[in-house]
Amino acid sequence: MAIAIGVDLGGTKIEAVALDEDGRELLRRRRPTPPPRRDAVPDAIAGLVREVEVELGQRCTVGVAHPGAISPVTGLLKNCNITALNGRPFDRELAETLGRPVALANDANCLALSEARDGAGAGAAVVFAAILGTGVGGGIVVHGRVLGGANGIAGEWGHNPLPQPLADERPGPACYCGRHGCLENWLSGYGLAMDHRRRFGENLTAPELIDRAKAGDHAALTTLRHYEDRLARALAGVINILDPDVIVLGGGLSNVRRLYANVAVRWQRYVFSDQVRTKLLPPLHGDSSGARGAAWLGRELAGAS
Repeated sequence: MAIAIGVDLGGTKIEAVALDEDGRELLRRRRPTPPPRRDAVPDAIAGLVREVEVELGQRCTVGVAHPGAISPVTGLLKNCNITALNGRPFDRELAETLGRPVALANDANCLALSEARDGAGAGAAVVFAAILGTGVGGGIVVHGRVLGGANGIAGEWGHNPLPQPLADERPGPACYCGRHGCLENWLSGYGLAMDHRRRFGENLTAPELIDRAKAGDHAALTTLRHYEDRLARALAGVINILDPDVIVLGGGLSNVRRLYANVAVRWQRYVFSDQVRTKLLPPLHGDSSGARGAAWLGRELAGAS
């Protein structure tokens, strides 16, 4: 069977992972995401795929994980936080540039599929994946299959409002989508940094803030505790509706180890149940999990054609 290449398109980087038929990683390559001029992103993805194929010495199946969703009505990309890509036939552009069929899926769906297949959620009936990175997204896998939904937005919780907002959380930060108080603007890395800036006047990046919290800095710890409570409220809403067996975090903030214990304690007060059996876990495959899920989807597309 052909080697499968999965590509994860993010706001800051594009990563490609090549898997053999048993899911073993053969190689991984990463490039910065270019400015989204007309053909820059498709060309960058195609160039990375060809580079991997040259190194492997064979043509491969290709799947791409991306922010947003392909509209089932128009066939155009929507809800992508790389906003210049919205309104474009992104799947067709990639297929034309690469000269072959390409499987495309939301990046959180790819993360969920990867972790449900052979990762932290392996064997679970229902897996919800939450990306906490440049943006905030979600994906759902039920009995090993991605749940896309009638509108192609199943699991997309990033543009829901923060549940049970406190007085100082209303109306919430303005979002590029035109609303206020979206989870993306509270739970992304940018949202964490902006909350700290509003609260303490310090202009820190999310990694800098996390490092200060680890060192015991009071202000950073205060901001992080507020973040944990917001994440607990947001995930409790997911549990109340979907009741997943496992929630897997992805994105840069999934590397903050204290979230897994603290959020799972905090969400107890918000979930409508006498006990919460849902597990909150880091991705077994780390930063490569979305690309791995895309690789699986690319192989499935090739097998179906």
